[in-house]
Amino acid sequence: MASLTYELTLAGLAVGSAAALTGIGLIVTYRATGVLNLAHGAVAMICAYVLRQLVVVWGWPLPAGALVTLLVVAPGIGLVLDLGVFRPLARREANPAQSLVASIGVFVLLVGAAVLVWGPGARDDVPVLLGDDPWAQLGAVVALACLVGAVTRWTRFGRELRAVIDNRPLAVLSGIDADRVAAAGWAFGSFTAGLTGVLLAPYVRLDPYGMPLLVVEVIAVAVIARMRSLPVAVLAALAIGVAQAQLTRLHPEGWAGPLVQAVGANLFVVALLVAALVLPGIGGKGRDALPPPVRSARVPGAVWLVVGVLFLLPLGFAGSDLHTAIQVPALAVILLSLVVVAGRGGQIALGQAAYAGLGALFTALLTAHGVPGLLALGLAVPLVAAAGLLTGWPAIRRHGLALALVTLATGVAVSRFVLVQPYATAGLSLGRPAGFSGDRAFYALELLVLAGCLALVAALRRGRTGRALAALRDHEPGAEAAGVAVPGLKLLAFVLGAALAALGGGLLGMGLRAFDPEAYDPVRGLLWFAAVLVLGADSLLTPLAAAALLTTLDAGAYAGTAALTLGLLATLTARIPPLTAWLPQRTHAPAAADGVAHATGRNALVPTRASGHPGPAEGPEGRTHPHRPAAAPARAPAPVPRLHAHDLTLTHSGGVTGLDRVTLDLAPSRITALVGPNGAGKSTLFDCLAGTLRPREGRITLDGADITHRSAHARTRLGIARTFQRLAVFPSLTVEENVRLGEEQGHVRKDPAAVERSLRLLGLAGSVRHATAADLPTGTLRRVELARALAGQPHTLLLDEPAAGLDAAETAALARVLAALAADGLTVLVVEHDPDLVAGIAHTVHTMEGGRIVS
Repeated sequence: MASLTYELTLAGLAVGSAAALTGIGLIVTYRATGVLNLAHGAVAMICAYVLRQLVVVWGWPLPAGALVTLLVVAPGIGLVLDLGVFRPLARREANPAQSLVASIGVFVLLVGAAVLVWGPGARDDVPVLLGDDPWAQLGAVVALACLVGAVTRWTRFGRELRAVIDNRPLAVLSGIDADRVAAAGWAFGSFTAGLTGVLLAPYVRLDPYGMPLLVVEVIAVAVIARMRSLPVAVLAALAIGVAQAQLTRLHPEGWAGPLVQAVGANLFVVALLVAALVLPGIGGKGRDALPPPVRSARVPGAVWLVVGVLFLLPLGFAGSDLHTAIQVPALAVILLSLVVVAGRGGQIALGQAAYAGLGALFTALLTAHGVPGLLALGLAVPLVAAAGLLTGWPAIRRHGLALALVTLATGVAVSRFVLVQPYATAGLSLGRPAGFSGDRAFYALELLVLAGCLALVAALRRGRTGRALAALRDHEPGAEAAGVAVPGLKLLAFVLGAALAALGGGLLGMGLRAFDPEAYDPVRGLLWFAAVLVLGADSLLTPLAAAALLTTLDAGAYAGTAALTLGLLATLTARIPPLTAWLPQRTHAPAAADGVAHATGRNALVPTRASGHPGPAEGPEGRTHPHRPAAAPARAPAPVPRLHAHDLTLTHSGGVTGLDRVTLDLAPSRITALVGPNGAGKSTLFDCLAGTLRPREGRITLDGADITHRSAHARTRLGIARTFQRLAVFPSLTVEENVRLGEEQGHVRKDPAAVERSLRLLGLAGSVRHATAADLPTGTLRRVELARALAGQPHTLLLDEPAAGLDAAETAALARVLAALAADGLTVLVVEHDPDLVAGIAHTVHTMEGGRIVS
């Protein structure tokens, strides 16, 4: 028994050493470049193939082949990736999500290239580099980790690396060549990937799909180390490797046996899923979602007509075999799920292949128990939607890169523990529904289902929920401030995406007349994600074009062509827009038509009573409420709730005091201003009042009711609206859609007239209302943001530096609007650096310093 334990420990150390190499490479790359390199496993696979080519095929000596592979090929790949893919992204200040998409593109590209060059089959003749002794591998890992630690701590390059990590722009201003640091990080990261590949290849299946995914699984060790600590990554890798090896000795009987064996063989997958869900996430809220489309593409009717004709063509073929064509509509339904989740919702969803596989599996299981085919498919969809609810619920609090890891881990876990396990899929077959056994009949059924799904998603994108999803994608904190219930909306997107993927997966299995787990492999899910992103994630034309492209290329004579093509396009996201962006754009009248952005007259932004809104010279007796129809008779305003903060205390990470027992009372019909130097705590107090931050101590009350733990969107619906220092408009929506979102989600809803009143009040009722927000200048966007806040008819308005980016005329016009709103009963809090604006409008001015109100 002791001998078995020792042997298993040695085997675990060998696997853990390779995993530790992956962790080291990922951490160094991330710290030097800010990129979570999902292509690390693909680079490892390419290097393993190169070593085999040099030694086995061309007959090179192993030492020479290893030196060329590890010191030339691997670092060379890293430098090419830096120069050709990621440096252009860095210079364009791309967010982390765009870099992640590019790394997925590299992953897909390298997989496709390997399939084209070496074929899809597995190889078992890879040379062994360090022999069978795991201590040699462990020694190499420890030595490498110590070398990296020494270089980072005691060399000039290490100091430059730490400076770039802490503050890249400041490091550049200090004379540090950040590009050189990034290039070194990519070269070293690729070297470790190559070393991982050549060490792992003799012990695992070397094929273009298996090894890249295996290395992706061990990203868990880097996540556990929070992408920072090399010792933690090494220890985590060794511990998981040894534990995984020891689990192989367990052979429980009964139903638990296959599950325990699956866990023992895939412990890194479990670790990745747990780490992604439990540990603090990588990235930050609102900083690393998928970028919105700059403009909404309008697909001309002629294009839809051509597409419809092309999809109908297979029905007219003389032959009865539509084996290739029959896959296209089913795959289009699966890809449509990504339009909902990634395109409209902006979420990085890498696990859709799992939901598609579950849809096919549940359909097969139900038909095996005698349920008719169409009914089985109809029942499978809500079952998978429920699975999407269960998996999406813990994931919705994650953002950007952390969410990408959660969805990827979920997809891999479903594949490893369900789809490829004999206990779940042994002996399953999948036929077609009665009456649709022929290819033509089933293809016609698929077209009907696809048309219905397109109509459903089109309706979703046009309506209230579609606007809320677009706001979530464009600016998540802004969406919360507008009253959007972000967690519930994310969950809706995930559930609907899972249902669509399940429907498409079931159709795909029926079309192929078999349940094939490889059709729903996680690598294939990455390929689907790349295809949708390359073609344009928010276009309904994308799933149709992507499905046809993927199916056609995969059916060609050269396997891997689809992956190679789409991967190449995905790596060029910094240079070329999505292909659907070349379609005609929605046209709008120029924003300048309103002519109010720089108006200096008395009523530039405050229309007179004739237009239904108060002018600044009107007295309280004759004033109509700015959110009440002009025809309504004047009447006493309803009592306005009083917002009160009592003894708020908050400490930022690192021990910095943000608020120190701050008490503040905001009264109706008064403008209260907060002034003070940067870092005084003004924005922290503001965010606590708005619900973005939660104080460690103290209470916030609204008319005596404690709202301290209410979320930002809940406070908006209670009547506390806010704007942001950095503009929080939704660039893919028009001005009117931005304002309408505020009415739909705000304090007083179901009052469409509020949109028109707010547009008129802020001078946005002309042709500019139809302009996409992405095309407008800062001054106009400030008015759009304020109009959106007012459309919800709040009683309290929190404004964070509302004059930032405005010229003198725009600032004066803003002052008149705020004075009129306060005189009409609103409670207004302004955080502002412009002393003239504060002096001109504020009834009460508080000065903050060191997290306290000092006057």
